[in-house]
Amino acid sequence: MPYSYNYAIKNKIKGKFMQLYGLKACDSCRKARKALQNQQVDYIDVREGQVPDAVLEAALVKFGDALLNCASTTWRGLDESARSGEPLVLLKAHPTLMKRPLIVHDGEMTLGWKPDVAAHYAALLGA
Repeated sequence: MPYSYNYAIKNKIKGKFMQLYGLKACDSCRKARKALQNQQVDYIDVREGQVPDAVLEAALVKFGDALLNCASTTWRGLDESARSGEPLVLLKAHPTLMKRPLIVHDGEMTLGWKPDVAAHYAALLGA
């Protein structure tokens, strides 16, 4: 899996490397990107780049159904049979269903950009 290999290399070279999965048009993602702009962040737009299966699976274990954005336009566009599918299958087929941003840093994951998450990264990164 080349993606994991690259991630491992970047971690060794850069130290405090993090990945932010989101959408360019998402307000929460823009706030997170702005707050983290002086950090070494690999920004992955989920429409353009695929979220690795290992990341999706780990996020689903940690956040459960909260990982699905049931208020999104994509969710509202799905029929009832599609909505009742497995969350992992839904997220792979429709990556914009993922709540955002999903930030992976040093083996830790956070979801969303609420004040508690923003404060966590500000304290962690010494901002």
